Amino acid sequence: MLTDLRVRDLGVIDDLALELGPGMTALTGETGAGKTLVVEALGLALGGKAAPGLVRAGTAEALVEARFVVDDPDAEGGRREVLLARSLPASGRSRAWLDGRPVPLSALSDSGATLVDIHGQHDQQSLLSAAAQRRALDSFSGADPGPLREARRRLRTIDQRLEALGGDAGQRERELDMLGHQIAEIEAARIVDTAEEETLRLDEERLADLGAHREAAGLALGALEGPGGVGDNGALFQLGQAVTDLGGREPFAEWERRLRASINELDDVASDLRSVVETWDDDPAALAEIQSRRRLFADLRRKYGATLAEVVAFGAASVQRRAELLDAAGSAAALGTERAQAERSVRRAEDELGHRRREAAPHLAEAAGLRLVDLAMPGARFAIEVEDGGAGERVQFLLGANSGEPVQPLARVASGGELARAMLALRLVTMGGPATMIFDEVDAGVGGTAALALGRALREVAEGRQVLVVTHLPQVAAFADCQVAVHKEERDGRTVTGASLLGPNERITELSRMMSGHPDSATARAHATELLSLAQRPAPSATPRRAIV
Repeated sequence: MLTDLRVRDLGVIDDLALELGPGMTALTGETGAGKTLVVEALGLALGGKAAPGLVRAGTAEALVEARFVVDDPDAEGGRREVLLARSLPASGRSRAWLDGRPVPLSALSDSGATLVDIHGQHDQQSLLSAAAQRRALDSFSGADPGPLREARRRLRTIDQRLEALGGDAGQRERELDMLGHQIAEIEAARIVDTAEEETLRLDEERLADLGAHREAAGLALGALEGPGGVGDNGALFQLGQAVTDLGGREPFAEWERRLRASINELDDVASDLRSVVETWDDDPAALAEIQSRRRLFADLRRKYGATLAEVVAFGAASVQRRAELLDAAGSAAALGTERAQAERSVRRAEDELGHRRREAAPHLAEAAGLRLVDLAMPGARFAIEVEDGGAGERVQFLLGANSGEPVQPLARVASGGELARAMLALRLVTMGGPATMIFDEVDAGVGGTAALALGRALREVAEGRQVLVVTHLPQVAAFADCQVAVHKEERDGRTVTGASLLGPNERITELSRMMSGHPDSATARAHATELLSLAQRPAPSATPRRAIV
C-alpha cells in the first residue's frame, strides 16, 4: 500500500506531500489543477518514462519519493517498508534509488510492477501483458499451473541427468571411443615426472652442440692447468706458487688460507672440466631420442593442456569419465523409463490446465462484458482467445469498445478511458493484481446512473486494497472513503499546485463545486449531502458472476 508521496519541483508542483490510507481515495479538483500530474509523478517513481520539460522552471531538478508498506512474513511484524525515489535533473540523465540505495531505473520498474497498477490515458497496465492475462484467467477459473511447472521441472532434471550420462547409447559409444584413444595416447607417453620436459631441453642443448662444449671446456681446463695438463703456466700452478711464497708469514696467514680454499675449489672445477673433455662423446641416437620425446610432449600439450601437469590431469579425468560411461548403460535405461513417465505427466498436466483455461475463457469474457455494461459501455464486446491444444499458454484478451466494432487486443484499444474501464471490469471479476491501483479519469464519457455504477464498482475493487481515483464526477468521488482536493494557488508571483485531505464539511463543499460550479450553493450542498448518503447505502445486487467448478 502507498502510504506517502512526496513531489518537489515537478511542473506546477513546488513541494507536495500526500499521506494515503487503504480503501478508495478520490483526487478531485478543477481541470488543469494538477491531478494527473500527481499520478504522473508516482509513475516516475515507479520507473516510468519522463516527458521533456517536467522540471519546474528555475530549479535544478525534480524529485519524487514514494513510500510503500508491504506484507512480508520474514519481516518484523510481518510488514516492511519499500522506498522508491527518482530525481530528474533539468539536464542530464535521471537517477533512481530503492530503499536509499542507488539503482538502475529498471530496478524501479521491476519493483513498481509488483506494487502498483496504473490505469488511464498515459500509463502502464499490467493486464496488457500476455503473462498477466494468463494469470487473470487462471485466477478466475481456479486453475493451478503449479502441477504443470513441477512436471516440466522434473522432466528437465531427468534430461539433464541423461545428458550428463553422455546422451543416447550411440553418443556414449562415440565418446568412449574418443576417451579410449586419448587415454591410450597419454598413458603411452609414460609421464612420471612433470618436470621431465625441462630436463630433456637441457640434455638436447648439450648433445646438439657437444663439440663446441668440449672445446670450451678444454680451453677453460688449459687456463687452469696449462696446455697438456699441469704446467708452470696454469692458474693452479701460479696460485700454488703464491701460497708457497706466503707460507709461514704471520701477516699473510689469512690470505694464505683463502688462497688454499680457492685452489681446492678450482681443482674441483678442473676435474669436472677434464671429465667433459675426456668423456663427452657425440651420441646422435640419444639426441634423436630426446628430440622425439620432446615432440611427443609438445603434441600432448597441444591437445590436452598447456603443461605436462595439465596433460596428466586431463588423462586422470578421462579415466574417470570412461568409468562413468561404462556404468551409464544401466542408469540410462532406468532414466529412460523415468523420462517416459515424466513426459506422460507433463502431457496430462498440460491437457488438464488447457481444458480448464479453455472452459473458463468464455465465462470470464461474459462476466467482464456484463461489468462493462454497468460501466457505461453497453455496446462493448469482450472476448478471450486461448491457444488450441496443450496447456493453452497463449492467452489474449480482446475488446470491441462499441457496437459494430471488431474485437482487438487490449494493447491496441485507442481510448484510454475505455481501456481503463475494461481493466476495472476485469479486476471486478478476477480480483487479482497489486495491492494499490490507480484509475486516472476512468470516468471519461460517463455520467448519470452509469457514473453511480462506476463509483460503486471502484469501491468494490477497493475492498481489501488501496484504490486512488482521479475523477471529475461527483457521483464517483462520493463513493470514496476519503477525498483529496488538488488546487492551484499563486505564491510569490508563481502558480503552484497544492493538495489537502478534506473533512466532512469540506467534502460537501468540493462535491457541490463539482456538481454546479457553486460550492456555496445551498441546493448544490443539499444534493452533495444526498449523494454522500446514497453512496453509503448497501449496493444493489451486483452483476451475477458464473462460478467455474
